[in-house]
Amino acid sequence: MSPDTYSLPLANVIDLLVDAICVVRADATIVFVSAASERIFGYRPEEMIGRNMADFMHPEDRERTLEHARQVMNDEASTYFENRYVRKDGSVVDLMWTAHWSPEDGVRVAVARDITGRKRSESMQAALYAISEAAHTTADLDALFQRVHEIIAGLLPARNFFVALYDAEHDELSFPYFVDDHDPAPAPRPLDSGTLSAEVVRSGQPLLLRSDDVATASDSVRAIMAMRPIGHAPLAWLGVPLIAQRGVIGVLVVQSYTGDVTYNDDDTQLLQFVSTQVAAAIERKQTEAQLNHMARFDHLTDLPNRTLFRDRLQTALSRARRDLERVALLYLDLDRFKEINDQLGHAAGDRLLGEASQRLSRCVRESDTVGRLGGDEFAVLLPRINQPDDALAVAEKIRRELHQPFELDGHTLVIAASIGIALYPDHGESDDALLKLADDAMYAAKRRGGNRLLISTTAPSNHA
Repeated sequence: MSPDTYSLPLANVIDLLVDAICVVRADATIVFVSAASERIFGYRPEEMIGRNMADFMHPEDRERTLEHARQVMNDEASTYFENRYVRKDGSVVDLMWTAHWSPEDGVRVAVARDITGRKRSESMQAALYAISEAAHTTADLDALFQRVHEIIAGLLPARNFFVALYDAEHDELSFPYFVDDHDPAPAPRPLDSGTLSAEVVRSGQPLLLRSDDVATASDSVRAIMAMRPIGHAPLAWLGVPLIAQRGVIGVLVVQSYTGDVTYNDDDTQLLQFVSTQVAAAIERKQTEAQLNHMARFDHLTDLPNRTLFRDRLQTALSRARRDLERVALLYLDLDRFKEINDQLGHAAGDRLLGEASQRLSRCVRESDTVGRLGGDEFAVLLPRINQPDDALAVAEKIRRELHQPFELDGHTLVIAASIGIALYPDHGESDDALLKLADDAMYAAKRRGGNRLLISTTAPSNHA
């Protein structure tokens, strides 16, 4: 051997490679793997030799991987092939393969390169784009949460997944999206209720807990692990804060009840990476919902405003025409309100309107609609009534309720209501006709002294 020549056994060279070399028979029995197998698969070579390669494949990729192996042996396969394997610790590794079939030796020789980092980066970028798109295209928060669940499930196991939102004004956690194998969505609860989700909100830090970690956990971690999860106790629990411009607005949580699914630090980083985009999407939807609410509901009483009330009236009339039903419309004005408003001021008048609206809402069914049309004028929509007497009974209940004294800022206030009633199809066919007829009846009641109700007597032919 010359001084410039260095000889190294081929086996040693193979073991120094970063990529894993695998040699398998036609039936997929492993006859050789290089030392890199432990880094890539988590198994030492002696733990893999003699076993079937399919034992290590990700279940969802097994069928197409075996089909690709058949194509390799028939010299039909493309140069590169990507799939997933399950490592010894249960985590998933993404691999890119190049393979060759040796008919003389009856084996496939394949080289596996770990591309998990690259695939994860690609997946995260795709997830960010998908979340951003969902923020603009989903109809509401419910649809957004469902889409976010689908996106996150493409990144890590998320069969059991929920979103908790934090209401800072009431110091409360709610659970608007909750998918779980064991439990229904819990009711809202105070932040100090001692749950893991609350700990994530308070700390603003991600939290990863696994049942296998109890023995090695510090006292502080054990104290956290002693906190109650939501519902059944999982074997693995991972939560990351949703941090927006105004602070922590909630938590994203994935959890597992089975030993074959767990979470690690990589999963924590991944969930954290997408959580900022999710928080921004949630804020956007909340703002949209708030603006939509402001456009359709009265800011003082939170009742439907004139626009929304008319929409609901038109919908009720369309259904009544189709199903041959009767609809009642009540139009009412508060007697003596202007006098009280002038004497006690607008702030007191606003509070009186707020309490009056609450009383009105208590007088009707959940399917009915109470709306504030402006000032001290309200309207009540009663769909699907059987006979005119049903509308009269509701109107009388409202009249009696509003005539009961109001206790306001040390004052005992007594008001009344003038109520006009119009019926479909008895008095009118359209929303405009019914609103005018009910309004006319209300003013007729007011002219007779108020604190009374009148039903329209006008035939529909005169008010089409």
